[in-house]
Amino acid sequence: MSKSLSLSILFLSLALGGLNVKAQTTINEPIAEKIPTKLKKHGDVRIDDYFWLREKTSEKVLSHLKLENEYTKAKMLDTLDLQEKLYTEMKSRVKEDDQSVPYKKGNYLYFSKILKGQEYPIYCRKSTDIKSADQVLIDVNELATGLDFIKVTSLRIHPDENLMAYAVDTKGDRVFTIYFKDIKSGKVLPQKIENVTENIVWAETGKILFYGKQDPKTLRSDKIYQYDFETGKSKLVYTEKDEKFEAYVYKTNAKKFIFITANSTLSSEVRYIPANSPGSKFKIISPRAPKHEYSVYEAEDKFIIMTNWKAKNFRLMSADFKTTQKEKWKEIIPHRKDVLLESYAVFKSFIALVERSGGLTQVGILKNGETNRTYITFPDAAYGVSLGDNAEFDQATLRYDFDSMNRPHSVYDYDIAKNESLLLKEKDVPGYKSADYVSERVFATASDGAQIPISLVYKKGTKKDSSAKLYVYGYGSYGMSLDPYFDLTRVSLLDRGFVYAIIHVRGGSEMGRHWYDDGKFFKKKNTFTDFIAGTEFLIKEKYGNAKKVYANGGSAGGLLMGAVINMRPDLYHGVVADVPFVDVVTTMLDSSIPLTTGEYEEWGNPNNKKYYEYMKSYSPYDNVKAQAYPNLLVTTGLNDSQVAYWEPAKWVAKLRDMRTDKSKLLLMKIEMEVGHGGKSGRFEYLREEAISQAFVLMLEGIK
Repeated sequence: MSKSLSLSILFLSLALGGLNVKAQTTINEPIAEKIPTKLKKHGDVRIDDYFWLREKTSEKVLSHLKLENEYTKAKMLDTLDLQEKLYTEMKSRVKEDDQSVPYKKGNYLYFSKILKGQEYPIYCRKSTDIKSADQVLIDVNELATGLDFIKVTSLRIHPDENLMAYAVDTKGDRVFTIYFKDIKSGKVLPQKIENVTENIVWAETGKILFYGKQDPKTLRSDKIYQYDFETGKSKLVYTEKDEKFEAYVYKTNAKKFIFITANSTLSSEVRYIPANSPGSKFKIISPRAPKHEYSVYEAEDKFIIMTNWKAKNFRLMSADFKTTQKEKWKEIIPHRKDVLLESYAVFKSFIALVERSGGLTQVGILKNGETNRTYITFPDAAYGVSLGDNAEFDQATLRYDFDSMNRPHSVYDYDIAKNESLLLKEKDVPGYKSADYVSERVFATASDGAQIPISLVYKKGTKKDSSAKLYVYGYGSYGMSLDPYFDLTRVSLLDRGFVYAIIHVRGGSEMGRHWYDDGKFFKKKNTFTDFIAGTEFLIKEKYGNAKKVYANGGSAGGLLMGAVINMRPDLYHGVVADVPFVDVVTTMLDSSIPLTTGEYEEWGNPNNKKYYEYMKSYSPYDNVKAQAYPNLLVTTGLNDSQVAYWEPAKWVAKLRDMRTDKSKLLLMKIEMEVGHGGKSGRFEYLREEAISQAFVLMLEGIK
């Protein structure tokens, strides 16, 4: 959910295109030319006046986007001091010198640190001997020199622990280059593999590296190669031909096998070879079948499988290494109607289970030879918990991460034998005290009676009398559960009298698999009506003033924003839509666009008339109409490969033409050098958030 609003305060203060400061405040909003394009499907004709904005290399398009940026800068010129104040506040809550909690892998402890004034982490390790010196693996700050964006990921240590492979993206378009580094000498080696995914795995022999490669047009990860480090040659070992599926290669902590999993939204297929025999032929665990999803880890003597076969909320089963047909799988944990088995991890003496019940995450421990599970207890009413860095198969503790709406991120080790959690580190947020803020969890009733969880946080002393300002956030797609989480940037809103709420709408999996199923395909509109019902509930319960309500969502959450302002534009005074997916029908009909075909199992395939008609009935771009819309800030990135820049650009152009209340702000901010996640530095995102919050505070008259 990162935002792509980044803009430096210095740049904002410069003259824009030769205009002086006085002229900037009166600059006219950019009006895109109408060039009608007929889009025909199923006998239906749509007229798209702004289809031409798709021409990314066109000077006409680039000029229009630059005008949008200039207009936004001009309209927000009076917020420069506020932006700087917000940025300073947010930055003051960041401990500039910080280090992650080390985790053990092999003969070393691995960790990252970040130093004062630096934007990026330094990845390090040291020997398990406590007196040993830190050994720098990668200093991302050095690699980032002169770049607007960098992502360094997938640090994979060779089995001999002296060589490392890693992946680097310098544009934000999810296209990586794999590099190799000799850890002892610190030298980057001449070998490299370009235009690939970040998915890399060493075979246990150490000679072979497996990696993923994407289709250059759609960016679907469809091929797995093995790279011979000694000869520098690559060999194709798997091709995924079904456009709905993506391929991914992985190895678990047990290190017995290399797995390739092919996943679509609704189906899976896993194959494997011995990790010490990379030239072997891959065998399939269970052939793909419609609506059968499963994942595989290995224990010492069997496969451990999480599956939705005859189990909507998933169950845990095992399979013999030699006999993997699903009809012979043995049940370990049965299906439960009210508990979603979300994920798991297998260790030598226990299995860790991540489950979801009543909208909250639980972590259960199943020890070998036992049938009853032990559950870790957590302190808050609304919280988020996930498994942390657990890199060893034979470990006696479980690392997990915890935070809540008012409690910063914390790292714990859970002792399996003692059933006790040990706090290793709570993130230090200078100037912040958890006790000064209140977290709540409430439920709103949807139009069909469903109970919608809402996580809330506000400053202690904030009155529940309709006087507060209300900021609501949502997502609701892909079955992704939006757990309550701590955000240090949010504190600036809380300290200015805002109540912040996450509305856990259908389309996620917060309440179980049915919560996801009831927010997709022909039930997608539940996502939007849930958000509206949640907002109305909070107003009714006096958490906020009806005239001071703001909403935010990004990517598929941007679709949510676009849909709700078409349906209930009167409900929100202002909306921030980040990298929004708003041109649903046109995008889903274009198989050349990254992600489209793989998304059919989420949204439906509009080549089918019924799906086409349903999508068209809610697609934000197709449903813009002549009505008064709320104040709106829209963000995007020119290199976004997940939601193309032209979707928000077209949407803004159409809104400008159709809206009836021209007094409301309609601003678009486009980053010309980055992609879906915005700029990558740890402080750059604070500037992005400062602009977003300044937009909202400006609407409240707070300077």
